Amino acid sequence: MKNLLLATALAIICSATLAAQEEKTPQQREKEFYEAIESQVNKLTSQLDLEDWQIFYVDSILTHDYKAMQDEFNELQKAKVENSDLFVATQDKWSERIYQAMNKVLRPGQWEKYLKSGASRDKKLRDKRASKK
Repeated sequence: MKNLLLATALAIICSATLAAQEEKTPQQREKEFYEAIESQVNKLTSQLDLEDWQIFYVDSILTHDYKAMQDEFNELQKAKVENSDLFVATQDKWSERIYQAMNKVLRPGQWEKYLKSGASRDKKLRDKRASKK
């Protein structure tokens, strides 16, 4: 039941995102994309007290991986894929890569805070979905 709700919610979000993106220019979408990443980096910087070199790596990780995830979503949409499990699998794949990369960049105390901020819960959900496959 939860998977059905998750799949439905993801499908609705993807549809709404597509509709909203069609009304915006590519420049507007790109600007919003980088603003969202900047916001996330700023949030992590304040929560985890990141050093300058860590800010650079976190920004690079998020920019690369979110862009790659977005590109895969776009390819699935262009292929008119209707199976929401593929979108969830794509999101899980890139979320796991971000999780692993962040583990390499953060100090132990920062990592614990990162996990407590929701990363641990998200990891458990990804692992649970993976074990059901």
